[in-house]
Amino acid sequence: MSTKKPACDIKIPPMEKLPTDSAALASDFQRYLTRYLGRYLGCVPFYLYEAMSYTIRDRVMADWRSTWRRYENKGVRKAYYMSLEFLIGRSLGNHILNLGLDSESEMAMNTFALDLEEVTSAEHDAGLGNGGLGRLAACFMDSCASLKLPVIGYGIRYEYGMFRQEFDNGYQIEEPDHWLRDGNPWELERPEYTQVIKFGGRLEYISDINGGSRHLWLDTDDVLAIPYDVPISGYKNNTVNTLRLWSASATNIFSLEDFNAGSYPEAVEAKNDAEHITMVLYPNDASENGKELRLKQQYFLASASLQDVIRMWEINEGNDYSRFADENVFQMNDTHPTIAVAELMRLLMDEKGLSWDEAWAITSKTMAYTNHTLLPEALEKWPVFLFERLLPRPLQIIYEINARFLKQVARQWPGDTQRQMRMSIIEEGEVRQVRMAYLAIVASFSVNGVAALHSDLLTKGLFRDFYELWPERFNNKTNGVTPRRWVAHANPDLSSLITAQIGNDWVHDFSRVAKLKAHVGDKDFAERWHTVKTANKKRLAALVKKHCDVDFDTDSMFDVQVKRIHEYKRQLLNILHVIHLYDRIKRGDTKNWTNRCVLIGGKAAPGYHIAKMIIKLVNNVADVINNDPQVGNRLKLAFIPNYGVSKMEIVCPGTDLSEQISTAGKEASGTGNMKFMMNGAVTIGTYDGANIEILDAVGEENFFLFGLKAEEVEARRQHYHPQSLVDEDDDLERVMHLLQCGHFNSLESKIFDEIIDSLLNPHDPWLTLADFRSYVDAQTRVAATYRDKSAWLAMSINNTASSGHFSADRTIGEYNEDIWKLTSI
Repeated sequence: MSTKKPACDIKIPPMEKLPTDSAALASDFQRYLTRYLGRYLGCVPFYLYEAMSYTIRDRVMADWRSTWRRYENKGVRKAYYMSLEFLIGRSLGNHILNLGLDSESEMAMNTFALDLEEVTSAEHDAGLGNGGLGRLAACFMDSCASLKLPVIGYGIRYEYGMFRQEFDNGYQIEEPDHWLRDGNPWELERPEYTQVIKFGGRLEYISDINGGSRHLWLDTDDVLAIPYDVPISGYKNNTVNTLRLWSASATNIFSLEDFNAGSYPEAVEAKNDAEHITMVLYPNDASENGKELRLKQQYFLASASLQDVIRMWEINEGNDYSRFADENVFQMNDTHPTIAVAELMRLLMDEKGLSWDEAWAITSKTMAYTNHTLLPEALEKWPVFLFERLLPRPLQIIYEINARFLKQVARQWPGDTQRQMRMSIIEEGEVRQVRMAYLAIVASFSVNGVAALHSDLLTKGLFRDFYELWPERFNNKTNGVTPRRWVAHANPDLSSLITAQIGNDWVHDFSRVAKLKAHVGDKDFAERWHTVKTANKKRLAALVKKHCDVDFDTDSMFDVQVKRIHEYKRQLLNILHVIHLYDRIKRGDTKNWTNRCVLIGGKAAPGYHIAKMIIKLVNNVADVINNDPQVGNRLKLAFIPNYGVSKMEIVCPGTDLSEQISTAGKEASGTGNMKFMMNGAVTIGTYDGANIEILDAVGEENFFLFGLKAEEVEARRQHYHPQSLVDEDDDLERVMHLLQCGHFNSLESKIFDEIIDSLLNPHDPWLTLADFRSYVDAQTRVAATYRDKSAWLAMSINNTASSGHFSADRTIGEYNEDIWKLTSI
């Protein structure tokens, strides 16, 4: 019998903390640069960043280890945040802020005549996410660490990010985003915790000694999941949580037999097939191969993470799972990780010997599900035949979960076969599908939306049947973003101004920005606020000049819409308004004019044709407007390429007007709206998602509301005639005429016909033209208000002062109080 103690019982002395004065930082920076990296001052900037990253990482390490050790203690309840995306952006500057080493790091770099901002800007954005979902997960991880909550993040270590966006003649071109090409000093490989993931194979049943049966999953194609740990530092609290990312590798690097026979491609085929799983973030799933790879990614994440949690559990508890549900909870971020439900059942039954009832009692008490969409097409469904080929055992478990669930539905509503069909996890049809969201709901003790309206619409619409069965499971957790990244780090000038006025407690308790309301009428404070905003606008104008070669005048209003390109987010409505302004200028209608610089940014999914055509339209309209001498500085338009976290850190502080103009009832929450609000931008928006709560917080007098509400949208669909709207509105008629006559595509005949047809289609699900008049009128109010400098500054200050509710710390506090039930360590 082994006498080796569990790892947590081995007494390891605490790691000594390193000095953090500027001289120590400078010394370590020079040592890493010269002795470890073999470089010198004047080298490629990335190596300067790398040397500084290792210097700061050394200061993180002691707290990182001690935090992990505290979480390992027996009896500590932990949460595991499973997400296919973590859009963490750059790490160096964030750690410097959270460790409170801003001035020391700046002085250390000054020792070598280096600028800290230039050093940190050499870091590549981590290509671990796509948009709001991934950035939200990153904000949540920051808040968990800052609140000292024992939460471990689980994700995938993608070799390539989504893609790097470039333009060719106005069209989006997707280039590979190999963000790891120079390495990542913020990750630590943990090969000792490698897990084996199964795919394919066949099933066998054997009888056990108790007369029951066991399921064996045999002859599988196995892939290794190798963990890489990334530190997530809390704000000045000696806590460093862990984001564990999985990388796929083959069980055998290559076949020596094939190699010796001269079959070189075949020799490395298994290696290539395995590594493809974590090669690219979100492969295009329009093809069958894309669907297969996407499902493999999801199962790979779920299986590796759950096996890892079980490994850690058994260090303290052995094979006793009686208290597992008391000490563990899994938060599934959207439908992507929900195969975890079947996988946890499989591991507990097939690997650990628990009965179905025992395994289900654990699974249904530990799984929690966050929904992020109101679009039915975004609720993932996978063909049954694909499951049968890739994941036969998990599919078998899903069948059993569904059979038992449908019995419960039948007991609740006897004879209601239509309801049973609606609620079934398996969707019948020509191609049978597994409804992943339904699997999550059936197995979870908590199901939450991410804004008050979103959660309400879920229970009345998409998930109404489930809500009627289990109303107690459903709750709302309005999203939030971390003010440390999006104000303290991204907007240092504004941070200094706020601190000078109300103290620095707001950084860790963002509700305290409400103290700024007392200073709204202070003319001196307003003038300093204006000075900060102008400086930020200069930074943004420089960014636009660099990437778009368009001159933004900082005296103009900076009107910004940056987010994923999608019809429901209605970048089209924005561009229709820009064309309307252009038409006014050309007609000489410029009395009481407000100069405006419009910035649009975001990526379109590679397979989303009309979204890519919207980008082309924006670029074509920009080309006409920006090169017309009659327009001049009255109106500018630019589409910033390759929008991401680091660009947003410049865009957000420099924005005057935040465009949040989705079709009401379609945006689950939005988080960009919160970042802009925190930085003093004023919102023009529909009554949708978290806009509603922003409106409630700041008041109608500090928000430009327009458009149909969600219930009005549904009513309007029954009698929607967009051509009548065009005929009845001279402004809209002129805008549509400019589009239809090819004014913006004179040498590219008919390329925008698909967009025009979508706008005029009575079945347009986004009702873009229905909101045109209201939007234009609201923009007229915006322009008039902006001309009144004192009124606009008051609105700007009020927005920041009212944004405390939208901190991710508040959101995570609610997750913990209502769902996770963790104790701050």
